[in-house]
Amino acid sequence: MRVHSDIAHRGDASLTPDPSRVVFRLFLPGEETRHSQSRVGAVVARVLALSDEDVADAAERLRADFWHDRESIARIVEQNARVVAAHVAHATHISPDRLIVLGAALTAGYAVEGAALCNPSAVLHPDQSALEAGQARIALSLRAIGEGHISSIEFAVALVGPGPTWVFEERAATPVIGTVVDAPWRREHLRALLTDAERVDDLAFNVLALLPERFTSAELESTLARVHGHLLIQPDAQETLMTLRTLVASVYDVTFPDDVQLSQQVLMPHAADESNGMEDARFVAFTDDEGTVDYRATYTAYDGRGISPRLLTSPDLHHFTAARLAGPAAMNKGMALFPRRVAGRYWAMCRSDGESNSVASSRDGVVWGVPVTLQVPVETWELVQVGNCGPPIETEHGWLVLTHGVGPMRTYSIGALLLDLEDPTRVVGRLRAPLLETREDERYGYVPHVLYSCGGVVHDGLLWIPYGASDQRIRVAWLVLDELVARMTADGAATAG
Repeated sequence: MRVHSDIAHRGDASLTPDPSRVVFRLFLPGEETRHSQSRVGAVVARVLALSDEDVADAAERLRADFWHDRESIARIVEQNARVVAAHVAHATHISPDRLIVLGAALTAGYAVEGAALCNPSAVLHPDQSALEAGQARIALSLRAIGEGHISSIEFAVALVGPGPTWVFEERAATPVIGTVVDAPWRREHLRALLTDAERVDDLAFNVLALLPERFTSAELESTLARVHGHLLIQPDAQETLMTLRTLVASVYDVTFPDDVQLSQQVLMPHAADESNGMEDARFVAFTDDEGTVDYRATYTAYDGRGISPRLLTSPDLHHFTAARLAGPAAMNKGMALFPRRVAGRYWAMCRSDGESNSVASSRDGVVWGVPVTLQVPVETWELVQVGNCGPPIETEHGWLVLTHGVGPMRTYSIGALLLDLEDPTRVVGRLRAPLLETREDERYGYVPHVLYSCGGVVHDGLLWIPYGASDQRIRVAWLVLDELVARMTADGAATAG
């Protein structure tokens, strides 16, 4: 098998997992698993029974060990103590020190990349100020994997140029979880998701008829109170109610404080369908028909049993809205959005059958239609499946789609497709051999023999591909865009169409 290594070049820059990147979150003893029994009451009782002297000593040690390098911990610990307010309602007075000890007993550190760091995507950073001639600032999303193989989304920043130069900026030392609040819904979005779940029964039909076009979770509850009682006692009513509430709770906003840098931000699982991970975000700078740019990313939500394609939107990579995607094309991993509308519709790469590269379109960017197959596994390096490696990149020659192939021994390699600019369902070029595959020093890690990217970026005629190597480190490759296009059209000329 021939590899196109003569046009792809690896740089020296890299990122490796840093176990010191720890966030702090609520920990309720005994509630770690679905069928276990809470021990919170007993823990609270033990904290209340401590002597004032022991409390003062414990609070002093907590401040010395944790507060000195992370002021936000005090706020988190206090918030966690408030969660169990019902358990301490009988106590006449809780001193500030005892509140600290109580909150700390319900707080746990989590090393977001303690297991692995991988699968980056790249876009131009919103801030392109204070750069040298020929430079650009790049924003990268990273898949961080911690204890329990739970994935979250982190960020990094790099400087590219002039020429074939890529430098990762030092990441801010203190990771921060954003503040999460409920976000409003569109009724037709909920209808599409209920259709996907096959839950449009009489109860759901009536709820949808009563809901306003845009609504909140509180308005859902007030609507349920107006539904005829007979519908609420039907055999499947409780399952429909649970589905409605779970879906509506799955849309949320995340905001980070203004003084938090991009490389500090961590998007942790929040909705039920992503409780076991937010995987492989594919970010794109999206330009609407009026020329306004925002940032969008598809990612895979995993709840421990099944997966759900989800969407992040952000005006500035500082405030995010997360929502579930719907429709026939939103049924598997690996959706990737085009950076603008084509022929008046939104488009996305997908792999709805689990093994082929397809493309689908949407009227609103949320509910996706029936996919059109573009590429099926054929070559030896892609016998198991093919998929995309990030959002299509617009070039004068066509839509450049980085792809991946999974071959024997579950080895992952990176390839490429070229799609027609006006008709993304038409392939005009492809690579028959891999563009990149793992080298000897990249083959071993948390998941061996994997080379994977969630999106590249073009700057001054060079295509930059940040990639994860065996989930153990992130590296960067570059190549001349025109050389790649020439090779693709030569390789794919006989079979494209």
